[in-house]
Amino acid sequence: MTTTVNVTGTTPAHHQQQRPKRRANKLFRYNWLGGGLGWVWLFIVMVPIYWIVITSFKTQANYFITNTFAPPKDPTLENYKTVFENDIVRYFTNSVIVTVGAVVPAVLISFMAAYAVIRGVHKRWLRWTNTMFLAGLAIPLQAVIIPVYLIIIRLQLYDTLIAIVLPSIAFAIPLSVLVLSNFIRDVPKELFESMRMDGASEWGTLWRLAFPLTRPALVTVTIYNALGIWNGFLLPLVLTQSPDQRTIPYALVSFQGQFGVNTPAIAASVTLTTIPIVLLYAIGRRQLLSGLTAGFGK
Repeated sequence: MTTTVNVTGTTPAHHQQQRPKRRANKLFRYNWLGGGLGWVWLFIVMVPIYWIVITSFKTQANYFITNTFAPPKDPTLENYKTVFENDIVRYFTNSVIVTVGAVVPAVLISFMAAYAVIRGVHKRWLRWTNTMFLAGLAIPLQAVIIPVYLIIIRLQLYDTLIAIVLPSIAFAIPLSVLVLSNFIRDVPKELFESMRMDGASEWGTLWRLAFPLTRPALVTVTIYNALGIWNGFLLPLVLTQSPDQRTIPYALVSFQGQFGVNTPAIAASVTLTTIPIVLLYAIGRRQLLSGLTAGFGK
């Protein structure tokens, strides 16, 4: 049996094997421009972080006489000692209480609301509810801070941590519902129907099926809301007064006023407040990226 050979001496089957390889090579070409811009952006982000860290180990005298970006010749921990002596632990604890107390209820409420919006029975009423959630995205915190302040005063919650927690929950729900509802919408309907055919209730379907499948989205909204609430400054500034109720961002202002131009001490306090954010991102990085990129490959 003869085999047809073209002019180049290769068979048609050989050409069919070469075409997928060429296409694969095109798909896996390096994006030099995107990679270069990524490294440039990484350098821009790392420069201030590097400056803050090395400044926190300098003394106040060495900070003014040495190069700003030069590492300290004689590193010292006096700045961190000074920060700990000025109630940084209390401020840190307040921030943890506010963040956990706001994120956990906001994520749970948003998850149940998103499930009801997508899989609920009363579609017309739930559609109107979803519209109200989306309208909340258009209202910035700065626009309603005075009404929030008056409500907190009427509730006699002023100068308490719960005064920060309640508005934080309210402003975290709209975006969380939007993200979670889009994620639940991508879950196949057949899975929900099979659960109902097996006799599972809506509550059981919510926690046994929807909750495990939407874990990346839950981690995404949890980290996003935690970062926003942890770094929040306006609510503690307006709704608290006594030093015992200050959170980390608001306490940094008092550190600056207390130390005057003691920049190394301020840098030490900023370094300590950044550590929980870095750890939170490092723990949930994969889940965060998978939640943010969900649906783009469809």
